[in-house]
Amino acid sequence: MQLHGTSLISGVPIAASADRFAAESPFRPEPLPPCFYEATETDVHRALSAAEAARTALDGAGSKGRAGLLERIAVELESLGAPLLERAHLETGLPLERLASERNRTTGQLRLLAALLREERWRDLRVDSALPGRQPLPRPELRRTLLPIGPVAVFGASNFPFAYSVAGGDTASALAAGCPVVVKAHPAHPGTSEMSGVAILRALQKSSLPAGAFALLQGRSHALGEALVRHPLLQAVGFTGSLRGGRALFDVANSRATPIPVFAEMGSLNPVFLLPGALRSRAPELAKGLTQSVTQGGGQFCTKPGLLFGIASPEFDAFQACLVEAMRASQPATLLHSGILRAYECGAARAASHAGVQILAESALPAYPALTQGRPLLLGTDAASYLAEQPLREENFGPSSLLVKAPDMAALLQIAARLDGQLTATVHGADADAGAVGALFSLLEQKAGRLIYNGYPTGVEVCAAMHHGGPYPASTDSRFTAVGTAAIQRWLRPVCFQNFGTLLSARLSAGL
Repeated sequence: MQLHGTSLISGVPIAASADRFAAESPFRPEPLPPCFYEATETDVHRALSAAEAARTALDGAGSKGRAGLLERIAVELESLGAPLLERAHLETGLPLERLASERNRTTGQLRLLAALLREERWRDLRVDSALPGRQPLPRPELRRTLLPIGPVAVFGASNFPFAYSVAGGDTASALAAGCPVVVKAHPAHPGTSEMSGVAILRALQKSSLPAGAFALLQGRSHALGEALVRHPLLQAVGFTGSLRGGRALFDVANSRATPIPVFAEMGSLNPVFLLPGALRSRAPELAKGLTQSVTQGGGQFCTKPGLLFGIASPEFDAFQACLVEAMRASQPATLLHSGILRAYECGAARAASHAGVQILAESALPAYPALTQGRPLLLGTDAASYLAEQPLREENFGPSSLLVKAPDMAALLQIAARLDGQLTATVHGADADAGAVGALFSLLEQKAGRLIYNGYPTGVEVCAAMHHGGPYPASTDSRFTAVGTAAIQRWLRPVCFQNFGTLLSARLSAGL
C-alpha cells in the first residue's frame, strides 16, 4: 500500500497543513518516508462533525450490523499482509514475530466483540413490569438499557502499534457500542496508523456505513490532542500511555464547560511479592521467569514487574544470586524510539543515585546506540530506603526492575499498604506461606485491578473475565477495563424508558 502521509476524514485524505513530520526508525539515522501532514484544529472540527453526522447510522446498524463491521475490519487488517508488519517493524523496532502475534491479538479482539454483540447481553436490559394496582401508588413500566455515548477520541499508544492503536481495543469497543471514533495516531508509527486507518475505511464501505464513523488525525503536537478533547461534539476519550499524558488529557476534559470521561490507562509498577516458601522451593525458576517478564518486549509493557519484594533470609540471598545471573545473561533490546531510550537511561541513573540503592546487575552484553538499545538492569535496596524515596516508586519504562529486601513480614505488609494504584499485583507463595498470602491479598485487592498468584503479570488475556485497569494512577477510573468484552461498557450510558410499552421506537425494540 502506498502511503500518502495524510489524515483521513470522511474517507478522504487530508493534507492541508504546511507543518510536516516523519517517522524515525530506531534502526536508521535518517527519517522514514513519506512526510506526514500535521492535522489542524479545522481538521478536528471536520472529523467530529462527520462523526456526529454518522452516529445515527452506526447506532442504527444494530448489533448484527456492527458485528459484521468489526469482522470486516479484522479481514481488512489481515489482507494488508506482510507490508503492514514490515512498516510497523521499521517504525517501532519490534520484532516481526511479536508484531504478527499482536496483529492476531487485535483481529481476535475485533471478532470477540463481534461475538459479544450477537449475544445481545451487552445491553444489560432490566425490566420492571407495571403494577397498576399497587397501593398506595401504582408502579409504571420501567425498562433500563444502555445506549452509545457519542463520538469518542482514541489516542494511539507507542508500545502497541496494533492492539492499543488505530484498530485496537479502544476503537473496536467504541465501534461495537455504536460510537463513531476519531483516532489521534501516535507520531512514532504514523505509517502503520495510516495503513490501519485505510483498513477500517474499507470495512465501513463494505458494510454500507458512512465513512464519517471513523477518522484518523496525524500529528505530533500536544495542541492537536487538546483541541480534540476540548471539541464540544466529543463525548469520551480513550488513552493508553504515560501518567503525564493521561493526566493532561484528563485535566483538559474536566475543564470543559461540559466535562467528559477520560478512560486513561497510564502504566504501573506491578509489584511482585516473593514469600519464603516460594523462594525455598523454586528460586531458580522464579529468577528465570521474572527476568523474562521484566525484559519481554524491551520492558515496554504496562504490566512489566518493576518492583520485587522479599524478606531477608538465606533463601532470599540465593534467589538474588539467581536473578543477578539471569539479568546479566539477558540481551539488550531495541526500544521504540530514541526518546524512550533517553528517558529510560535517565530514569535508571536517577534511581541508582539514591542513597541505599545499588546496581545489582546489568546485561553483560553491550548495547548499540545505533540500534536504540537499552541494557537490562537490576537495582537493589532495602525497605526503609524504598519507603523513604518517592522516585523509587515511579515507573521507569524499559527493561529494569528494583529488588527490595524487607526485614520481616510486617515490613512487607507495610509496603503493600502504602502502594499506589496498580494494574496488577502478584504474590508467589507455597503451602507454608498460606497465612502471609491471605494477609497480602487482603491489602493488594484494594491496590490493583488484577491479582496474580504464582504467575507473571506480562501477558494480558483478551477475554470476558479480564480486567485491565486499576486505582489511580494506574488508570483514571478503576471500574472499567481497557481489554476484553467489558471494555464496551466505557462507551455506553444507561437510559430508563418509562411507560413506553408498544410505543418503543424501531431502533430500541430489537434490544428491549
